[in-house]
Amino acid sequence: MSRTIRVALTETRNAYDGMPASVGQLESLSGRLDAIRDANVEHHVELAEQAANAGAQLVGFGELFTGPYFALEKRAFWRGLAEDAREGPTVRRLAEIARRLGVVVVAPLFELDARSGKRFNTAVVIEHTGEVLGSFRKVHIPVGENEQGSFHETFYYEGSNGGMANGPKNVSSNRYYPVFETSVGRVGVAICYDRHFPGSVATLAANGAQVVMQPSVTFGRTSQRMWPLEAAVDALRHRVFVCPSNRRGAELPWGIEYFGESACFGPGGRVPGIDAGPELRLADLELGQLTAGDSGWDLARDRRPDCYR
Repeated sequence: MSRTIRVALTETRNAYDGMPASVGQLESLSGRLDAIRDANVEHHVELAEQAANAGAQLVGFGELFTGPYFALEKRAFWRGLAEDAREGPTVRRLAEIARRLGVVVVAPLFELDARSGKRFNTAVVIEHTGEVLGSFRKVHIPVGENEQGSFHETFYYEGSNGGMANGPKNVSSNRYYPVFETSVGRVGVAICYDRHFPGSVATLAANGAQVVMQPSVTFGRTSQRMWPLEAAVDALRHRVFVCPSNRRGAELPWGIEYFGESACFGPGGRVPGIDAGPELRLADLELGQLTAGDSGWDLARDRRPDCYR
């Protein structure tokens, strides 16, 4: 019998209600980072509870979910939002929630590695028992300007050094792209900009991933147009479920509108969504689709990597 898992993706925005109205007042937040983190964590705890009540077994939060998307400009005080991804306050709280609700949680946060002092854009994977299985550090870091706006992510964190992936539940041989054996299946992560690079999902699928979570913060016409296409092609090409999530709505004080459109895609295309409220997107993933016949196509079998470069 084919196994089906229910995935929930959050689709929300910064929950802290004390944001200033203008960019010029942002420095006033420098002493309120704990309050910003707490507001967003508790909002996502509520969403996780709603998801669990709706039958979700795997809950994915959005990229850098503990605060607003701050990398639109350079302000050093935001670096203080980074925290330990092993035993920091957010991980401790979510481990408790995962255990209480009995769900697997993928929690992307701003990491400060206490050993090296370096910062990363990191997704922590927590089992339904509350065990922290490990984490994925964003590999590709954008910087520059395009029709979407300005990106200064390299000011805040660097690309993955392959750390934090080791552990008995990581079945991947690639240290930059871990795949975690969870109670709901083999889960990998690619964060936002990573999804544009063909090697990301290809590597995760080659290392056994069944579900690839893609927490993102994105906006603009080009991104919105390409959003479903990239996920659908990767899911078909690599026979894996791809679940990109995005924020929805505008955040003060920048006023940029995030378009949402969180969804899951499989080898057969977009997976029908399940209504679960305005800030959650649910989908049932039938894992048997990943091994079902596909009219003679077997891309993994028939590929010829020696011909590609």
